[in-house]
Amino acid sequence: MIQIKEIDLRIQNMRTRMPFKFGISTMTAVPHLVLRMELEVNGRTGSGYSADHLPPKWFTKNPETSLEDEVGDMISVIRHASDAALALGPAPDLFTLWLELYQAQKIWGNGRGFAPLLWGLGNSLVERAMIEAFCRIQGTDFGKAVRSNAFGIRFDAFNSRLKGLAPADVLPGSPITVTNVRHTVGLGDPLTTQDIPPEELCNDGLPQSLDEVIDTYGITYFKIKLFGDVARDIDRLKQTASIIDGRLNQYAFTLDGNENYGDMETFRSFWESLRADRNLAGFLGRLICIEQPLHRDIALDKALSEHFEAWPDRPPFIIDESDGDIGDLERAVDIGYAGTSYKNCKGVFKGLSNAAYLEYLARQHPDRRYVLTSEDLSNIGPIALAQDLAVLATLGVDHTERNSHHYFRGLTTWPRKIQEQMRLCHPDLFSVHEEGFTCMHIEQGRISLESVTKSPFGVGFEFDSSKLTPLDDWEYATLDVE
Repeated sequence: MIQIKEIDLRIQNMRTRMPFKFGISTMTAVPHLVLRMELEVNGRTGSGYSADHLPPKWFTKNPETSLEDEVGDMISVIRHASDAALALGPAPDLFTLWLELYQAQKIWGNGRGFAPLLWGLGNSLVERAMIEAFCRIQGTDFGKAVRSNAFGIRFDAFNSRLKGLAPADVLPGSPITVTNVRHTVGLGDPLTTQDIPPEELCNDGLPQSLDEVIDTYGITYFKIKLFGDVARDIDRLKQTASIIDGRLNQYAFTLDGNENYGDMETFRSFWESLRADRNLAGFLGRLICIEQPLHRDIALDKALSEHFEAWPDRPPFIIDESDGDIGDLERAVDIGYAGTSYKNCKGVFKGLSNAAYLEYLARQHPDRRYVLTSEDLSNIGPIALAQDLAVLATLGVDHTERNSHHYFRGLTTWPRKIQEQMRLCHPDLFSVHEEGFTCMHIEQGRISLESVTKSPFGVGFEFDSSKLTPLDDWEYATLDVE
C-alpha cells in the first residue's frame, strides 16, 4: 500500500540573465517552487522532490490579471493539491493514488474557474515527487519503473481505445542517452551581436544572440516564437532564416504561435505569404510542426475542423496550452491537429498516455503523420530539468526545447554546494564553465541523458531544500520585479 505522509513547500527567487519574452509576458524574475514529500510504500518511507518555475501569463494567458495575482493563483493550486494528497487514504499502487488526486483537484479547480492547465500544475508537482520517492524507495529508475509498469498505469483510464496496452507496448525498448537541444528564439532575443545595445550586453561568458548561440553550442534545432503580427513575423522570420541558412547546411525548427493568432484564416494568410517567398522555400522545408497558434479558448473549437479540411496541404499543427486535461489530445486529433507537446508541468502520467495514443494512431494509420514534441518551461536544474529529461529519454524524443541555460547563467541561482552536487552526479550533462560556474554541457548541439536515465527520477542525489524560504514566509515583493 502507498500513502503520502508529509509535504513541504519552499521557494527560491531567481533572476534571468536577459529578459525572456514569450507570449504576452516578459520574464526577468521568477519564484522557483520546490516540493518535498515523504512517501510510504509497504511500510518503507522515503523522500521525493519536484520543482518548477511559477511563470506569470503562461498557465492562463490572461492580459487582465496582475503578475502577483497570477503567482498567487499558482500557489493556491499547489497548496490545494498538497492538502488533497495528504488527505487521501492508502492506495494499492501509485497510479491509483495519482488518479484519486487528479479527480479531487479537477473538481476543486473547475469549481473555482481555474483552467485545467493551471489546476493541473499542482497535481503534477505532487505527482513528480511521488514518482521520485517511489523510485528511491524501490531502488529503481523511472525508465525501468515505467516499462515494468511498477506504477500500475492503466491507459484506458485516459482513453478507452488504449485498453489492454501496457507502457512497454508503446514505448521504445530502452531510453535514449542523447538528444538534440532545440534552441528557443524568444520574441525579445537579439538575432545578431550587432542587435544588442551596449547597455543590454550580458558580458557574462555565455552567448546572447542567435548567431553566437549557433557558433558556441553547434545548435541545429530551433524553436522560433511568433508575435501574432503577420508583417512583423514575416520580417523576423526572414532575418532568422538568413542567419541559420548562413551557418548551417542541416537543421530543423518548430514555430511557436504562443496563442498569439486570433483565427486560423489570419495564420493561413501568414503561412501562404511565407510560401510565396522563394528565398524561404528551403527554410520552410525544414519545419517540424507549428505549435498552438490559436488561443486555448478557440483552439479546440469543432468548427476548426472545417478549416483544416479546406487546407489539405497544411503543415502539421500541434496543441500545447490546450492540452490541459485528459481527453484534450483526442479532441485535438479529431479536429485535425497532428499531436501535442510533452511538458512535466502538464502531468507525467497524462503525457505518457498522450504518447501511447499517438503511437496507437500511428499504427492504425501508417499513412498519416503524428507528432509528439518535448517543450520547456525554462526548466532549470537540478530537479525540474533532470526530471523532464528523464521522461523524454523514456519517450525517445530526439530533440527537445531547452532554454534555462540561455536565460539563466548556468546554475548560479543556486548555492555553490548544489552546483557541485549536480556537476559531480551528472558530469555528462553539466560541466564547469571557464569562468568557474556550473553550466549545462552542450556539444555539437546535443546533450547527454545517460546519467539522468540511471538516477531514480533524473536527479542523482537527494536534494536538500531545508535552507530555502518556506512558502508560508515568502512574499511576492521579495522578487523585486522591475
